[in-house]
Amino acid sequence: MFQAKQLMRQALDDGVFPGAVLLVSREGQRACHEAFGYRDLITRPPMTIDTVFDLASLTKPLATALAVMMLVEEKHLDLAQHLGDALPAFAKGPKAAIKIENLLYHNAGLADYRPFYQQLGHLPFDKRQKALRKLLIDEPLLHPIGSRVLYSDIGFMILEWLVEHTGGKRLDRFVSEKVYQPLGLGNLFFVDLKASPPQAVFAATEQCAWRQKLLSGQVHDENAYVVGGIQGHAGLFGSAADVHRLLLELLAAYHGNHSRHLFSPDLVRVFFRRLANSDKALGFDAPSPAGSSAGRFFSASSVGHLGFTGTSFWMDLERSIIVILLSNRVHPTRDNEAIKAFRPKLHDAVMECLLQKP
Repeated sequence: MFQAKQLMRQALDDGVFPGAVLLVSREGQRACHEAFGYRDLITRPPMTIDTVFDLASLTKPLATALAVMMLVEEKHLDLAQHLGDALPAFAKGPKAAIKIENLLYHNAGLADYRPFYQQLGHLPFDKRQKALRKLLIDEPLLHPIGSRVLYSDIGFMILEWLVEHTGGKRLDRFVSEKVYQPLGLGNLFFVDLKASPPQAVFAATEQCAWRQKLLSGQVHDENAYVVGGIQGHAGLFGSAADVHRLLLELLAAYHGNHSRHLFSPDLVRVFFRRLANSDKALGFDAPSPAGSSAGRFFSASSVGHLGFTGTSFWMDLERSIIVILLSNRVHPTRDNEAIKAFRPKLHDAVMECLLQKP
């Protein structure tokens, strides 16, 4: 891992991010778990391996998709079920024909993003969730259902609502009770902005012009923030170690390596199966043929995801290799996009190290 660690240190010097944690494992054995740089450039506390990061869009695979997976496991949902049948608010109109799998594959025909927070921020807090859901109902389809993959926060906002309606609990409580707590994952959680702040050491994110403060321990994503921090597309916080433990559980289920899993192996394999002619699985990403953030050496059957704040994971299902990079690249500003070029270089260095060993 010498070259990968050198790249991480060089990234600090180059301003790719203020700080980061890198965790690499093969067949469950850690090859690297190291912290680099600072949690906060103002007070400059050193990053530690236990630092909790705003995971941003890692919320999609590691919270929302797993909540849907659990509801399918428990036979409360079916991936081929139509949204209009599963969620009464969508019973009328063109979105009624969207299947649950379309939302997870990002091919429901929805837009990628809308700045809903600009419309919601002036409302009393207790009216924002209802207003957001009215906007989701009214949101038009841009493309015929299933015709085009377009990465969409909006689809996962709808899935958050679906989980709450079907599971009878808010997304954060559902996924905690059904997934994180059974696995003993104390450092994977949502931050409810209307509750007492959790006891954790957080990596700072942006000096936000809209909120006029430095964010730390509060969700960076504005659309999640405006409704209190709990959403299907963003809002999950976590440490590298607990992300790793969760991925190991999924990897073990995928391979059927032990008899007791939260999810059945067949269902995990369904969720990890790549949609034809795309870089998407069900709630997860797959390496694109060219220019993938995973670099050149992850197998085609790998799954992963990126987060806007500077987080990512890739998991090679054939080789049982996991690479987790958690950084606060948006601290102090989101304008720093150097991580886009850095990620594939790091993943190539990690894989070159691991694959040259027997």
